[in-house]
Amino acid sequence: MKHNFKNLKIWTISMEIASDVHKLCLSFPKNETYGLVSQMNRCSVSMPSNIAEGSNRGNVHFKHFLNISLGSSFELQTQLLIAFQNDYVTENKTTEIENKIIEFQKMVSGFISRLDANLSS
Repeated sequence: MKHNFKNLKIWTISMEIASDVHKLCLSFPKNETYGLVSQMNRCSVSMPSNIAEGSNRGNVHFKHFLNISLGSSFELQTQLLIAFQNDYVTENKTTEIENKIIEFQKMVSGFISRLDANLSS
């Protein structure tokens, strides 16, 4: 079954996260441009990109792309916490973005479970 990625709430929230991360990273020190900034931007872009790419495939392959997207979200969550440890991000902003990431992770996990249920029925 093909999915229109633009209609998926998981894609919408991942696009919001990518936008939040890009804006957040603008204030990071210049010495992080090729380090944490680059890494966080790549992870945040990977989340909606993999959903979009996988949405045009069958459920087995879509599930694979959703798992990649999910992995990128855990990577991004870790990098956000590293940025907080280094005082690049306020506690409030960290909590706000981390909560969106956690919501995304729950939603994607639920979506994968529904795909699994459809595959086994």
